[in-house]
Amino acid sequence: MTPAPTATAPSAWLQRFAPQPAGTALDVACGSGRNLTWLVNTGWQVTGVDRDTAATAPLQNLAKIVNADIENGPWPFQDAGFDLVVVCNYLWRPLFECIRSAVKPGGWLIWETFANGQQTIGRPSRPDFLLQRGELLRVCGDWRIVAYEDLFEPGVNPRFVQRVAAVRPGVPA
Repeated sequence: MTPAPTATAPSAWLQRFAPQPAGTALDVACGSGRNLTWLVNTGWQVTGVDRDTAATAPLQNLAKIVNADIENGPWPFQDAGFDLVVVCNYLWRPLFECIRSAVKPGGWLIWETFANGQQTIGRPSRPDFLLQRGELLRVCGDWRIVAYEDLFEPGVNPRFVQRVAAVRPGVPA
């Protein structure tokens, strides 16, 4: 029997689609590091970004941590490129293009977060924090979509969720 995921377990979507061999990764809104830790343990050189310094403090010796308010300050990765960019349970639409541009040509974007419908069962409930039907497909419309889901997950922690695993066009440098 497979154990149920916990709040500290890494994203199953990330585990399924993270490319190998490992390279450089950016974990956007990394929080306490559930995905960041898994990436480091599987060989990735990880940079995590979050504004919550208390949550990221234990991660300082594990990965490069950038404490920044990416919603109200400048995007700290303007000239950086990563083989993999991971976004889980985070949505700030003004950053769509910044996040896309952080992925190197030939690199991967793995994104999953709450979708419309979540407001009927719990938080988040504000439309600003819920993806609309097909929104991640539109964000990655000119990329190679490897996998996509837009569904309701029943269970102990039911949720409406949307996920994409996509590859940026171009040849890796």
